[in-house]
Amino acid sequence: MNNQALIQDPMAIFAYLIAIVGIVFMISTIENNGVKKFFRYLPPLIWMYFLPMISTTVGIIPQSSDLYSFLSTYMLPAGLLLLMISTNVPATFKLGGKAILVFLAGTVGVVIGGPIAFALFQGILPDEAWRGVGALAGSWIGGTANMGAMIDAFKTPKDILSPIILTDTIVAISWMGIMISLANYQERFNKWNGADNSTIKKVNEEIATDVARNAKPLQLPQLFGIIAVGFAGSYLIRVFAKLEFIPKTEVMSTSTWTFIIITAVGIALSFTKVRNLEYYGASKVGYLGIFLFLTAIGAQANLMDIVQAPQFILMGVVWLIIHIICIFTAARLLKAPLFFVAVGSQGNIGGTSSAPIVASVFQPALAPVGLLMGIVGNVVGTYAALLCGQLAKMIAGG
Repeated sequence: MNNQALIQDPMAIFAYLIAIVGIVFMISTIENNGVKKFFRYLPPLIWMYFLPMISTTVGIIPQSSDLYSFLSTYMLPAGLLLLMISTNVPATFKLGGKAILVFLAGTVGVVIGGPIAFALFQGILPDEAWRGVGALAGSWIGGTANMGAMIDAFKTPKDILSPIILTDTIVAISWMGIMISLANYQERFNKWNGADNSTIKKVNEEIATDVARNAKPLQLPQLFGIIAVGFAGSYLIRVFAKLEFIPKTEVMSTSTWTFIIITAVGIALSFTKVRNLEYYGASKVGYLGIFLFLTAIGAQANLMDIVQAPQFILMGVVWLIIHIICIFTAARLLKAPLFFVAVGSQGNIGGTSSAPIVASVFQPALAPVGLLMGIVGNVVGTYAALLCGQLAKMIAGG
Protein backbone atom coordinates (compact mmCIF):
# COMPACT_ATOMS: atom_id res chain seq x y z
CA MET A 1 0.00 0.00 0.00
CA ASN A 2 2.74 2.44 0.97
CA ASN A 3 4.62 1.97 -2.32
CA GLN A 4 1.43 2.85 -4.19
CA ALA A 5 0.54 5.93 -2.11
CA LEU A 6 -1.42 8.59 -3.94
CA ILE A 7 1.11 11.32 -3.02
CA GLN A 8 4.79 10.44 -3.54
CA ASP A 9 6.70 13.66 -4.21
CA PRO A 10 8.38 14.97 -0.99
CA MET A 11 7.28 18.55 -1.65
CA ALA A 12 3.71 17.40 -2.25
CA ILE A 13 3.81 15.42 1.01
CA PHE A 14 5.14 18.53 2.79
CA ALA A 15 2.30 20.62 1.38
CA TYR A 16 -0.21 17.99 2.48
CA LEU A 17 1.18 17.79 6.03
CA ILE A 18 1.45 21.55 6.52
CA ALA A 19 -2.12 21.88 5.22
CA ILE A 20 -3.21 19.45 7.95
CA VAL A 21 -1.47 21.58 10.60
CA GLY A 22 -2.97 24.79 9.27
CA ILE A 23 -6.52 23.52 8.83
CA VAL A 24 -6.66 21.84 12.26
CA PHE A 25 -5.38 24.92 14.07
CA MET A 26 -7.63 27.29 12.14
CA ILE A 27 -10.69 25.19 12.96
CA SER A 28 -9.64 25.00 16.63
CA THR A 29 -9.77 28.83 16.86
CA ILE A 30 -13.38 29.12 15.69
CA GLU A 31 -15.46 31.00 18.28
CA ASN A 32 -18.04 28.32 18.86
CA ASN A 33 -18.78 26.55 22.16
CA GLY A 34 -19.13 23.17 20.50
CA VAL A 35 -15.82 23.55 18.64
CA LYS A 36 -14.05 24.77 21.79
CA LYS A 37 -15.35 21.84 23.82
CA PHE A 38 -14.37 19.39 21.10
CA PHE A 39 -10.78 20.64 20.93
CA ARG A 40 -10.56 20.91 24.70
CA TYR A 41 -10.84 17.15 25.00
CA LEU A 42 -9.30 16.28 21.64
CA PRO A 43 -6.70 19.05 21.20
CA PRO A 44 -4.93 19.81 17.90
CA LEU A 45 -1.89 17.82 19.04
CA ILE A 46 -3.87 14.58 18.77
CA TRP A 47 -4.88 15.31 15.18
CA MET A 48 -1.24 15.97 14.27
CA TYR A 49 -0.75 12.25 14.95
CA PHE A 50 -4.02 10.77 13.78
CA LEU A 51 -4.73 12.50 10.48
CA PRO A 52 -1.33 11.63 8.91
CA MET A 53 -1.65 8.16 10.44
CA ILE A 54 -5.02 7.66 8.79
CA SER A 55 -3.64 9.11 5.54
CA THR A 56 -0.87 6.51 5.54
CA THR A 57 -3.25 3.69 6.43
CA VAL A 58 -5.57 4.43 3.50
CA GLY A 59 -2.69 5.06 1.08
CA ILE A 60 -2.79 8.83 0.58
CA ILE A 61 0.84 9.34 1.67
CA PRO A 62 3.69 6.81 1.99
CA GLN A 63 4.97 5.35 5.25
CA SER A 64 8.55 6.14 4.18
CA SER A 65 9.81 9.35 2.55
CA ASP A 66 12.95 11.46 2.40
CA LEU A 67 10.83 14.32 3.74
CA TYR A 68 10.42 12.60 7.11
CA SER A 69 14.20 12.36 7.50
CA PHE A 70 14.57 16.03 6.58
CA LEU A 71 12.04 17.10 9.19
CA SER A 72 13.80 14.98 11.81
CA THR A 73 17.32 16.17 10.93
CA TYR A 74 16.70 19.88 10.42
CA MET A 75 13.19 21.06 11.35
CA LEU A 76 12.99 19.32 14.72
CA PRO A 77 16.35 20.62 16.12
CA ALA A 78 15.53 24.17 14.99
CA GLY A 79 12.16 24.05 16.72
CA LEU A 80 13.64 22.61 19.89
CA LEU A 81 16.35 25.28 20.07
CA LEU A 82 13.75 28.04 19.76
CA LEU A 83 11.71 26.49 22.56
CA MET A 84 14.78 26.24 24.79
CA ILE A 85 15.82 29.89 24.40
CA SER A 86 12.25 30.88 25.33
CA THR A 87 12.39 29.13 28.69
CA ASN A 88 11.70 31.30 31.75
CA VAL A 89 14.01 29.34 34.04
CA PRO A 90 13.77 31.69 37.07
CA ALA A 91 9.96 31.56 37.00
CA THR A 92 10.08 27.77 36.72
CA PHE A 93 12.14 27.50 39.88
CA LYS A 94 9.78 29.86 41.70
CA LEU A 95 7.10 27.21 41.41
CA GLY A 96 8.84 25.80 44.44
CA GLY A 97 10.42 22.54 45.37
CA LYS A 98 7.14 20.66 45.56
CA ALA A 99 6.27 21.29 41.92
CA ILE A 100 9.66 20.13 40.70
CA LEU A 101 9.77 17.13 43.05
CA VAL A 102 6.31 15.96 42.00
CA PHE A 103 7.31 16.35 38.36
CA LEU A 104 10.58 14.46 38.92
CA ALA A 105 8.69 11.69 40.73
CA GLY A 106 6.66 11.29 37.55
CA THR A 107 9.91 11.24 35.56
CA VAL A 108 11.29 8.50 37.81
CA GLY A 109 8.06 6.58 37.23
CA VAL A 110 8.63 6.75 33.48
CA VAL A 111 12.32 5.85 33.71
CA ILE A 112 11.79 2.75 35.88
CA GLY A 113 8.34 1.93 34.53
CA GLY A 114 9.60 1.40 30.98
CA PRO A 115 12.18 -1.28 31.80
CA ILE A 116 9.82 -2.99 34.28
CA ALA A 117 6.94 -3.12 31.79
CA PHE A 118 9.35 -4.22 29.06
CA ALA A 119 10.66 -7.02 31.28
CA LEU A 120 7.11 -8.25 31.96
CA PHE A 121 6.17 -8.40 28.28
CA GLN A 122 9.58 -9.14 26.75
CA GLY A 123 8.63 -12.70 25.90
CA ILE A 124 5.84 -11.60 23.55
CA LEU A 125 7.56 -8.52 22.13
CA PRO A 126 9.78 -8.37 19.01
CA ASP A 127 13.55 -8.65 19.50
CA GLU A 128 14.23 -4.96 18.88
CA ALA A 129 11.37 -3.71 21.09
CA TRP A 130 13.80 -2.17 23.60
CA ARG A 131 14.61 0.46 20.98
CA GLY A 132 10.94 1.41 20.99
CA VAL A 133 11.01 1.70 24.80
CA GLY A 134 13.71 4.34 24.45
CA ALA A 135 11.68 6.23 21.84
CA LEU A 136 8.48 6.14 23.90
CA ALA A 137 10.40 7.27 26.99
CA GLY A 138 11.50 10.31 25.00
CA SER A 139 7.89 11.17 24.20
CA TRP A 140 6.76 10.54 27.78
CA ILE A 141 9.46 12.78 29.26
CA GLY A 142 9.27 15.93 27.22
CA GLY A 143 7.14 15.24 24.18
CA THR A 144 7.64 15.06 20.44
CA ALA A 145 11.05 16.70 20.24
CA ASN A 146 12.57 14.29 22.73
CA MET A 147 10.91 11.35 21.00
CA GLY A 148 12.53 12.40 17.76
CA ALA A 149 15.91 12.52 19.45
CA MET A 150 15.45 9.05 20.92
CA ILE A 151 14.25 7.55 17.64
CA ASP A 152 17.57 8.67 16.16
CA ALA A 153 19.59 7.70 19.24
CA PHE A 154 18.22 4.16 19.49
CA LYS A 155 17.75 3.70 15.74
CA THR A 156 14.17 2.55 16.26
CA PRO A 157 13.13 0.47 13.22
CA LYS A 158 9.86 1.30 11.45
CA ASP A 159 8.18 -2.00 12.38
CA ILE A 160 8.72 -1.10 16.06
CA LEU A 161 8.07 2.63 15.65
CA SER A 162 4.57 2.22 14.26
CA PRO A 163 3.05 0.34 17.26
CA ILE A 164 5.03 2.55 19.64
CA ILE A 165 3.47 5.68 18.12
CA LEU A 166 0.02 4.12 18.42
CA THR A 167 0.73 3.17 22.04
CA ASP A 168 1.93 6.68 22.77
CA THR A 169 -1.20 8.19 21.24
CA ILE A 170 -3.82 5.85 22.70
CA VAL A 171 -2.42 5.53 26.24
CA ALA A 172 -1.38 9.18 26.59
CA ILE A 173 -4.71 10.51 25.29
CA SER A 174 -6.66 8.21 27.63
CA TRP A 175 -4.64 9.41 30.61
CA MET A 176 -5.10 13.06 29.64
CA GLY A 177 -8.86 12.50 29.57
CA ILE A 178 -8.75 10.99 33.06
CA MET A 179 -6.68 13.91 34.39
CA ILE A 180 -9.14 16.41 32.92
CA SER A 181 -12.02 14.62 34.62
CA LEU A 182 -10.19 14.82 37.97
CA ALA A 183 -10.21 18.65 37.81
CA ASN A 184 -13.67 18.63 39.41
CA TYR A 185 -12.23 16.94 42.49
CA GLN A 186 -9.17 19.10 43.09
CA GLU A 187 -10.57 21.03 46.06
CA ARG A 188 -11.59 17.81 47.74
CA PHE A 189 -8.17 16.28 47.04
CA ASN A 190 -6.29 19.34 48.27
CA LYS A 191 -8.27 19.43 51.50
CA TRP A 192 -7.64 15.73 52.09
CA ASN A 193 -3.96 16.16 51.25
CA GLY A 194 -3.44 19.38 53.25
CA ALA A 195 -2.16 21.16 50.11
CA ASP A 196 -1.57 24.92 49.57
CA ASN A 197 -2.30 26.64 46.22
CA SER A 198 -0.82 30.10 46.94
CA THR A 199 2.52 29.53 45.15
CA ILE A 200 0.76 28.58 41.94
CA LYS A 201 -1.22 31.82 41.88
CA LYS A 202 1.87 34.00 42.50
CA VAL A 203 3.89 32.42 39.69
CA ASN A 204 1.01 32.76 37.25
CA GLU A 205 0.64 36.47 38.02
CA GLU A 206 4.38 37.04 37.46
CA ILE A 207 4.42 35.25 34.09
CA ALA A 208 1.25 36.94 32.86
CA THR A 209 2.63 40.36 33.80
CA ASP A 210 5.95 39.69 32.08
CA VAL A 211 4.31 38.62 28.81
CA ALA A 212 1.82 41.51 28.83
CA ARG A 213 4.54 44.08 29.52
CA ASN A 214 7.05 42.89 26.92
CA ALA A 215 5.03 41.32 24.09
CA LYS A 216 5.68 43.04 20.75
CA PRO A 217 4.23 42.67 17.24
CA LEU A 218 6.38 40.50 15.01
CA GLN A 219 8.46 42.54 12.56
CA LEU A 220 10.50 41.28 9.60
CA PRO A 221 13.95 41.78 11.27
CA GLN A 222 12.89 39.77 14.33
CA LEU A 223 11.30 37.08 12.17
CA PHE A 224 14.54 36.61 10.27
CA GLY A 225 16.42 36.68 13.57
CA ILE A 226 14.24 33.89 14.94
CA ILE A 227 14.69 31.78 11.81
CA ALA A 228 18.44 32.42 11.79
CA VAL A 229 18.88 31.42 15.42
CA GLY A 230 16.75 28.32 14.97
CA PHE A 231 18.14 26.94 11.73
CA ALA A 232 21.69 28.30 11.67
CA GLY A 233 22.14 27.67 15.38
CA SER A 234 20.91 24.09 15.28
CA TYR A 235 22.89 23.36 12.10
CA LEU A 236 26.15 24.64 13.65
CA ILE A 237 25.47 22.54 16.73
CA ARG A 238 24.96 19.49 14.53
CA VAL A 239 28.28 20.19 12.74
CA PHE A 240 29.99 20.48 16.14
CA ALA A 241 28.40 17.20 17.29
CA LYS A 242 29.96 15.44 14.28
CA LEU A 243 33.53 16.35 15.27
CA GLU A 244 35.79 13.41 15.99
CA PHE A 245 36.65 14.36 19.57
CA ILE A 246 32.97 13.96 20.55
CA PRO A 247 32.72 10.32 21.72
CA LYS A 248 30.22 8.25 19.76
CA THR A 249 28.47 5.00 20.66
CA GLU A 250 25.42 3.19 19.28
CA VAL A 251 23.18 5.33 21.46
CA MET A 252 25.33 8.45 21.87
CA SER A 253 25.31 9.17 18.15
CA THR A 254 25.70 12.50 16.36
CA SER A 255 21.94 13.02 16.55
CA THR A 256 21.86 12.33 20.29
CA TRP A 257 24.74 14.73 20.95
CA THR A 258 22.99 17.33 18.77
CA PHE A 259 19.89 17.30 20.97
CA ILE A 260 21.87 17.24 24.21
CA ILE A 261 23.96 20.24 23.12
CA ILE A 262 20.89 22.07 21.80
CA THR A 263 19.23 21.66 25.21
CA ALA A 264 22.28 23.01 27.04
CA VAL A 265 22.93 25.87 24.61
CA GLY A 266 19.26 26.85 24.49
CA ILE A 267 18.98 27.04 28.27
CA ALA A 268 22.21 29.08 28.44
CA LEU A 269 20.90 31.50 25.79
CA SER A 270 17.65 31.90 27.74
CA PHE A 271 19.66 33.90 30.29
CA THR A 272 20.88 36.31 27.59
CA LYS A 273 19.21 38.96 25.44
CA VAL A 274 18.57 36.28 22.82
CA ARG A 275 15.57 35.32 24.94
CA ASN A 276 13.98 38.64 23.96
CA LEU A 277 13.08 36.97 20.66
CA GLU A 278 10.38 35.19 22.64
CA TYR A 279 8.52 38.50 22.97
CA TYR A 280 8.22 38.46 19.17
CA GLY A 281 6.99 34.85 19.10
CA ALA A 282 10.12 32.66 18.93
CA SER A 283 8.42 29.74 20.66
CA LYS A 284 5.50 29.90 18.21
CA VAL A 285 7.91 29.48 15.31
CA GLY A 286 9.56 26.69 17.27
CA TYR A 287 6.23 24.94 17.69
CA LEU A 288 5.74 25.08 13.93
CA GLY A 289 8.84 22.93 13.51
CA ILE A 290 7.74 20.58 16.30
CA PHE A 291 4.24 20.11 14.91
CA LEU A 292 5.48 19.50 11.38
CA PHE A 293 7.79 16.83 12.74
CA LEU A 294 4.85 15.39 14.68
CA THR A 295 2.89 14.95 11.45
CA ALA A 296 5.88 13.09 10.00
CA ILE A 297 5.92 10.80 13.04
CA GLY A 298 2.22 10.09 12.58
CA ALA A 299 2.73 9.44 8.88
CA GLN A 300 5.20 6.67 9.68
CA ALA A 301 2.55 4.71 11.60
CA ASN A 302 -0.13 2.46 10.16
CA LEU A 303 -3.31 1.76 12.11
CA MET A 304 -3.28 -1.82 10.84
CA ASP A 305 -0.08 -2.49 12.78
CA ILE A 306 -1.80 -2.33 16.16
CA VAL A 307 -3.87 -5.40 15.27
CA GLN A 308 -0.62 -7.30 14.98
CA ALA A 309 0.94 -5.85 18.14
CA PRO A 310 -1.59 -5.38 21.00
CA GLN A 311 1.16 -6.31 23.46
CA PHE A 312 2.66 -2.84 22.99
CA ILE A 313 -0.58 -1.29 24.28
CA LEU A 314 -0.53 -3.59 27.32
CA MET A 315 3.09 -2.68 28.00
CA GLY A 316 2.20 1.00 27.76
CA VAL A 317 -0.69 0.63 30.23
CA VAL A 318 1.51 -1.10 32.83
CA TRP A 319 4.20 1.51 32.24
CA LEU A 320 1.70 4.34 32.82
CA ILE A 321 0.39 2.71 36.01
CA ILE A 322 3.92 2.72 37.47
CA HIS A 323 4.22 6.42 36.60
CA ILE A 324 0.86 7.13 38.28
CA ILE A 325 1.86 5.29 41.46
CA CYS A 326 5.12 7.24 41.69
CA ILE A 327 3.61 10.69 41.14
CA PHE A 328 0.64 10.25 43.47
CA THR A 329 2.89 8.80 46.18
CA ALA A 330 5.12 11.88 45.91
CA ALA A 331 2.10 14.18 46.07
CA ARG A 332 0.87 12.46 49.21
CA LEU A 333 4.25 12.62 50.94
CA LEU A 334 4.80 16.27 49.96
CA LYS A 335 1.19 17.37 50.56
CA ALA A 336 1.17 18.80 47.04
CA PRO A 337 -2.01 20.11 45.36
CA LEU A 338 -3.68 18.05 42.66
CA PHE A 339 -2.76 20.80 40.17
CA PHE A 340 0.93 19.90 40.62
CA VAL A 341 0.08 16.25 39.99
CA ALA A 342 -1.83 17.12 36.83
CA VAL A 343 0.77 19.41 35.26
CA GLY A 344 3.65 17.26 36.56
CA SER A 345 2.20 14.17 34.97
CA GLN A 346 1.30 15.92 31.72
CA GLY A 347 4.69 17.65 31.68
CA ASN A 348 6.07 14.12 31.45
CA ILE A 349 3.49 12.14 29.51
CA GLY A 350 2.10 14.96 27.38
CA GLY A 351 4.79 17.63 27.16
CA THR A 352 4.50 21.29 26.22
CA SER A 353 1.43 20.77 24.03
CA SER A 354 -0.98 19.04 26.39
CA ALA A 355 0.32 20.20 29.80
CA PRO A 356 -1.02 23.77 29.25
CA ILE A 357 -4.38 22.31 28.18
CA VAL A 358 -4.71 20.25 31.35
CA ALA A 359 -3.46 23.18 33.45
CA SER A 360 -6.12 25.48 32.00
CA VAL A 361 -8.85 22.95 32.84
CA PHE A 362 -7.73 22.89 36.49
CA GLN A 363 -7.09 26.64 36.74
CA PRO A 364 -8.23 28.65 33.67
CA ALA A 365 -5.54 31.32 34.08
CA LEU A 366 -2.66 28.94 34.77
CA ALA A 367 -1.92 27.49 31.34
CA PRO A 368 1.58 29.11 31.45
CA VAL A 369 2.44 27.01 34.52
CA GLY A 370 1.57 23.88 32.55
CA LEU A 371 3.79 25.11 29.73
CA LEU A 372 6.66 25.59 32.18
CA MET A 373 6.28 22.02 33.40
CA GLY A 374 6.29 20.86 29.81
CA ILE A 375 9.49 22.81 29.21
CA VAL A 376 11.08 21.20 32.28
CA GLY A 377 10.18 17.92 30.60
CA ASN A 378 11.95 19.08 27.43
CA VAL A 379 15.05 19.93 29.44
CA VAL A 380 15.39 16.64 31.35
CA GLY A 381 13.71 14.44 28.75
CA THR A 382 16.75 13.68 26.61
CA TYR A 383 18.88 12.58 29.52
CA ALA A 384 16.17 10.62 31.36
CA ALA A 385 14.97 8.88 28.19
CA LEU A 386 18.53 7.84 27.35
CA LEU A 387 18.78 6.23 30.79
CA CYS A 388 15.42 4.48 30.36
CA GLY A 389 16.41 3.13 26.95
CA GLN A 390 19.75 1.92 28.23
CA LEU A 391 18.05 0.08 31.09
CA ALA A 392 15.69 -1.61 28.62
CA LYS A 393 18.70 -2.53 26.48
CA MET A 394 20.36 -4.16 29.49
CA ILE A 395 17.21 -6.21 30.15
CA ALA A 396 17.16 -7.24 26.50
CA GLY A 397 20.73 -8.48 26.93
CA GLY A 398 22.22 -5.87 24.63
